[in-house]
Amino acid sequence: MTSKKGNKDRRDFVKKVGGSMAMVGALGVAACTPEEKKSININFNNTYRWKMTTTWPPNFPVVGEGCKMMAEWVRKMSGGRMEITVYGGGELIPALEGFDAVSNGAVEMNHGAAYYWAGKLPAAPFFTCVPFGMNAQQMGSWIISGGGQKLWEELYAPFDLKPFICGNTGVQMGGWFNKEVNSLDSLKGLKMRMPGLGGKVFAKAGGTPMLVSGGEIYTNLERGVIDATEWIGPYHDYKMGLHQVAKYYYYPGWHEPGPVLEMIVNNTKYQALPEDLQEIIKTACYRLNRWMMSEFDAKNGEYLLKILDEKKVDVRPFPTEVIEGLKRATREVLDELTASDPMSKKVYEHYSAFRRQIKPWMDISEKVFYHEIG
Repeated sequence: MTSKKGNKDRRDFVKKVGGSMAMVGALGVAACTPEEKKSININFNNTYRWKMTTTWPPNFPVVGEGCKMMAEWVRKMSGGRMEITVYGGGELIPALEGFDAVSNGAVEMNHGAAYYWAGKLPAAPFFTCVPFGMNAQQMGSWIISGGGQKLWEELYAPFDLKPFICGNTGVQMGGWFNKEVNSLDSLKGLKMRMPGLGGKVFAKAGGTPMLVSGGEIYTNLERGVIDATEWIGPYHDYKMGLHQVAKYYYYPGWHEPGPVLEMIVNNTKYQALPEDLQEIIKTACYRLNRWMMSEFDAKNGEYLLKILDEKKVDVRPFPTEVIEGLKRATREVLDELTASDPMSKKVYEHYSAFRRQIKPWMDISEKVFYHEIG
């Protein structure tokens, strides 16, 4: 039996679609809304020169080159009225000082990941990823269409920052180790490069997480400053030469199942731009978001086969005991964080509600992968 509410929803939907189609049929084009009819603030006389810093090494594949591509897209879309100069980590400011530099207006924008700012904002890592949490597709859905963007802006507003989703590496590998991980005890005392909530979970499990910028990882692992590191995935890991200084390559990337990358913009300067340039920046961020995810998947597939074919390292899964222990540690970390920080509680409750809502659909969608054509 159909409920009264169900009947009303159906009637409203049919009426809305029917009215829209009738308008299109009568006019031959879609009608403009009152908001679209308003005059747009465009100033063709001014030009804008912005600086973009990044947390990545200069010219770093995919993420660094993507930022330069975005700058070129903005230049072309703006007809040359806006030019963005991109600086790799350490070229203009230290790699992990972008948050402050954009906040105080020293530079206009920075590309990185929200979990780098956990020391300032405990809730920030939720806008990158949650260990054992949502994947890249789900994170994008939450932020863009599920209300996550509004919370993200609320979190950054006191620092005069406007965040944009601007890339995702997809699920990562578990990391490179110079010691075998046979049990949860294997993690105790292990010094590993791991930021964000994953680092807190690693610490809870007995390890020692360290925050190291991308440009320092190889040297630190080679010299024994760290015993292990996670970075991104097969493509970048191979290009960084990590297979030359570590024996074991573990999976899956439990700590980063779909980490979002961000573009933070000084909000005062953003709001001062003509409206078309604001939309151009936003659109370029969305384009870069899609390109990075595609590029990571394509390159990681190619380079995982390369690593396996060369047989120089041992590629293996984490033991079940380790995964289960890390899950328990994740629950403890999330409980402690949400109990101590009201904004973290607010964000995580919203994140969790969206995940519960989308999970049945994602479970059905993913079943197609179990029915491959030979």
